[in-house]
Amino acid sequence: MTVPHYENLFSNRANKMKASVIRELLKLTQKPDIISFAGGLPNPLAFPVEKIEDIVVDILKDEPTRALQYGSTEGVPELREQIAIRLKKKWNIDGDAENVLITTGSQQGLDLLGRLFIGSASTIIMEAPTYLGALNAFNVYGPQVVSIPLDDDGIQVDILQDYLKNAMKHNIYMKFLYTVPTFHNPAGVCMSLSRRKKIIDLAHEFDLIIVEDDPYGELRYTGDAIPPLKALDDGGRVIYLGTFSKTLAPGFRIAWTFGPKPVIDKMVIAKQAVDLCTPPFTQFVAKEYLKRGYIDQHLTKIISLYGQKQRIMAKSMDEYMPKEYIRWPVPEGGMFLWATLNENINTTDMFSDAIAQNVAYVIGSAFFADGSGTNCMRLNFTHPADDMIVEGVKRLAGVIGTWGKAKAREQLPREEEVITGV
Repeated sequence: MTVPHYENLFSNRANKMKASVIRELLKLTQKPDIISFAGGLPNPLAFPVEKIEDIVVDILKDEPTRALQYGSTEGVPELREQIAIRLKKKWNIDGDAENVLITTGSQQGLDLLGRLFIGSASTIIMEAPTYLGALNAFNVYGPQVVSIPLDDDGIQVDILQDYLKNAMKHNIYMKFLYTVPTFHNPAGVCMSLSRRKKIIDLAHEFDLIIVEDDPYGELRYTGDAIPPLKALDDGGRVIYLGTFSKTLAPGFRIAWTFGPKPVIDKMVIAKQAVDLCTPPFTQFVAKEYLKRGYIDQHLTKIISLYGQKQRIMAKSMDEYMPKEYIRWPVPEGGMFLWATLNENINTTDMFSDAIAQNVAYVIGSAFFADGSGTNCMRLNFTHPADDMIVEGVKRLAGVIGTWGKAKAREQLPREEEVITGV
């Protein structure tokens, strides 16, 4: 019997697909003694189990036929309406249910946007670092990725402006800018209001579309709330992605895209070829979660839980980390702390030593389109237990200290070089 040579049958696009570096590394974190800062996981204590149970009982009693049947590709109408109402109430974002598409997680929304906008020789702008899931989703469609660096106030708009001016001179057309402005994944930073306004101005000046990914905007622990870019959008240039994964339950895989109707209509057509519809049952749960006002009640609990964990990690980092080898901004919200080590410390090379000490992180290079960021790491503080955060930071600090000292010794001149001057 002849076995097909599948590699010869795969499309060029399929052959370009590579396994995620992070997924491969995370296989090493499954040991029972590992303290993992690697996953971007909500804490199970944040799941509103009792409220979900009550809602499910009512749905099966009152609306079983609709909830258990196929649904429309656009999503359950009442859920789309509730999302539009909440965005208007919270951020004064104008729109209605027709501007909302329910997706199976934000990842599907990213993939659909890639399908719509990225063609051969397309150029997109992303932050450096950027969300790995978005990078993977867009890379499937083969774009040229332009990376604009971040600092503690978000994307560096002066560099972005200079690039856009140069691109215009050379007739390079940007398909869109992808950004996670509020509690960035992986960098944890929050873009300042002045930069948000500047980005909107640049979008008008250079005819730029903005894809705003906002999974963490509700999770603020300190500081004042800053409106999303969509709330500042006065020209229909921002396509806004939101999710219930951090405020309800990630296992429901309920997210949404809020945008101009021509974009939503085209996304619906693309989604029909992918999964026909997002599961109606979980949409009905999310609809009731919003309609009954549970989300704002429960956010208080989530913010209290995660805010404490953020403070524990920040305090532990300050107490135990060898500051001559590592630096980090303290995030005001979200789920991640981003650390930058001395340039001669490669976090991929160091990863196996961290695993040997039963602690894990995500390597920084995975979040850069060009593979840079080799001296960076992402740490999640929402999932580990409080005492495990402290212990994990201690273990990681020991590994970093050992590597830092070793690299410092490597840079010292050898004795014969000092004597001979060579």
